[in-house]
This record gives sequence, C-alpha cells and structure tokens, in this order.
Amino acid sequence: MKQVALITGASRGIGAAIAEAFAGNGYHLVLCCHKSAEQLHALSEKLSRTYRIQIRCFVGDVGDCEFVQDMISATMEEFGQIDVLINNAGISYIGLLTDMSVDDWNRIVATNLSSAFLTSRLCVPQMVARKSGHIINISSVWGSVGASCEVAYSACKGGIHAFTKALGKELAPSGITVNAIACGVIDTDMNRCFSEEEREALIQEIPAGRMGTPAEVAQLTLTLCSGHSYLTGQVITLDGGWV
Repeated sequence: MKQVALITGASRGIGAAIAEAFAGNGYHLVLCCHKSAEQLHALSEKLSRTYRIQIRCFVGDVGDCEFVQDMISATMEEFGQIDVLINNAGISYIGLLTDMSVDDWNRIVATNLSSAFLTSRLCVPQMVARKSGHIINISSVWGSVGASCEVAYSACKGGIHAFTKALGKELAPSGITVNAIACGVIDTDMNRCFSEEEREALIQEIPAGRMGTPAEVAQLTLTLCSGHSYLTGQVITLDGGWV
C-alpha cells in the first residue's frame, strides 16, 4: 500500500517542489492551498499523469479550524491514513511592527503557526494508533535569529521551532518523528518582492554564493521521511552557511 503525504501551501514554490519529490517516490498526495486553485489543479494533473499516483486537492485557509477538519476527514475517508504531514503554508509581512494592524497580526499567526497545530492535532491520533508517521514543519532561519521588519513572521517561526521540539518529545515514544527545516534565502515568489540590487546584496552575504532552491528543500524533506527514526525534535538549518 502506497504511503500518503499531506502538504499544505502546495501550489507553488517549496510546496510544489515537495509534492513532486514525494510523487516521484510513489506517495499518494493530499495538496492544499489558499487561493491559487488553478495552479494547484494544474500541478495535480501533471503529477498524477507523470507518476500514476492518486491526488486529492483542497482549496481553503489552513488557519481555519473548520476547513482543516473537513480536509483531514475527507482524506481519511478516501485514503484511510496520513503517513507524512508537511506544514509548509506560510505568508510574510514586511514592515514596522507599529504599522501592523491587529488583523494583519492574527492572519500571520493563523497561517504560519496555528495551522501547524490544527493539522497536527488531527493527524497525530491515527499516526499514534499505527506507531508510525512523520511531521515536517517548513520554517525559516528568522525563527532562530529574528528579522527586523518581520517581527510577526519571526515570532511565528520561533513558535514553530518550539512546537517542533516539544511535539517531537511528546510523540517519540509512539515512533513518530517531528522535525523542522529552517530555510535561509530560497529562490521563491516570497523573496521576489526584493529588487535585483537587494537580491544581489543578499547573495553576497551567503557563504555558498547563491540562493537555495525549492528542490533542495524538497529533497531534505523527503530524506527526513526515509528512515532516520532516531532523528526527531530537531530544527535543521538549510541556508548555505548564512546564519
């Protein structure tokens, strides 16, 4: 029986690369995104045709409890299990904290932090029952060191790091691993808000001399789900030696 991976924020960038990596390794997929339904369905059609796997797509807000409950319920009804949960959905806010509205703060926290709680609390029971499973949280180096003008984003990613370490301890006796990948500068749409000059300045700070790629994040994610049963509760930095 093929394993099933649920990936949030899967329509593009890191999420899409993760979806392709897992599809190429024979996983059935559950993919979700918030707004990019057309991109998500195009990705689904491509992967199902190329790799002959089953894919279920959902469009909605992973910070919304009801949506997540409906998605997990439908997934369990169709596939019967979720072997891998990848919490990748994330949004950014760049600006001074004093310019940030309460609604902006709540939206960032819901998408970047609460979503991991909502998905995990519903996926964990069936993993515990089978004494098997992997949870991977896609995070950022800003969760470790903080970023000026990205206070909310940094706070959420710091929360994800603590969430990962604590849940890893909680689930280790049940044979479930929980790890996070703290990404540095990855060449995605989220970082294309910067000008060419700003991007070049960033690259000059990175010892590896380049941005990372979504495919590199995807490969590390897949590796963390391939054995390594003693590796859990860890925040693994993937940043080219930057931080």
